[in-house]
Amino acid sequence: MTEQRNPVDQHPTPDFPSQDQPHPGWTGPMDPPPDHGEDSYRGSGRLTDRTAVITGGDSGIGRAVALAFAREGADVVFTYLESEKDDAAETARWVEEAGRRAVPVACDVREEENCRALIDRAVSEFGRIDILVNNAAYQMSQPDGIEAISTEQFDRVLRTNLYGMFWLCKMALPHMREGGSIINSASVQAYKPSPHLLDYATTKGAIVTFTQGLAQMVIDRGIRVNAVAPGPVWTPLIPATLPDTTEFGKQAPIGRPAQPSEMAPAYVFLASQEASYITAEIVNATGGTPLP
Repeated sequence: MTEQRNPVDQHPTPDFPSQDQPHPGWTGPMDPPPDHGEDSYRGSGRLTDRTAVITGGDSGIGRAVALAFAREGADVVFTYLESEKDDAAETARWVEEAGRRAVPVACDVREEENCRALIDRAVSEFGRIDILVNNAAYQMSQPDGIEAISTEQFDRVLRTNLYGMFWLCKMALPHMREGGSIINSASVQAYKPSPHLLDYATTKGAIVTFTQGLAQMVIDRGIRVNAVAPGPVWTPLIPATLPDTTEFGKQAPIGRPAQPSEMAPAYVFLASQEASYITAEIVNATGGTPLP
């Protein structure tokens, strides 16, 4: 049985050591190290013999979801960028230690053909897709305002966060059976945008709308579409994109950032048959910040 604890001090609280990394960031140098559920997540067969495709599965929320899905009985195809291959190998190891197949795929979701190749690979390996998790994301703090956001930067954020999701949903759906589940990673930024993350927040708001619209479009096929909207989460994206990490997450009512392991159960629930009546919903996991 999982020990009952006070969530306020269950994981490290700010202030954190000052740290920065080049984009996209890596798990190893982070202090404190993120918790993906390696020592805590216990599966119960909720996703037995399912096939899941997870973008951005090398680290952070994506790794925690891959680990949890595997311990629930799913095989996992996940994407990573070439510069993240060491983190990807670690995710694959955890999936395989759970007794499931791991298929890491180097894939930049900004390109349509890369997304097509990812879906083709998943189908060639497993014959179908049961769960699609659109989790890959790009952000970069822009403290100097909209004038400092270049067209190149804006395009990169939209192509990573929106275009990739659109293409993958479109391409995966023909290979999904009744009972399939699509889960998109939204954010508290969709509802409470930080000025220095204007472009990123814009995409997260669009993800909410896309999720609710697509859910209505495909429910007659027996496929559910939902999203998770995390608050601040301690992942490599943070030291790689924010100028100051020392007080990261302190603004949340709970007083700290989430660990990736605290997000994964929401994805497991939405992917499972236990969520059969839940579609077009946004699960808010914000550490106490009220959202609509």
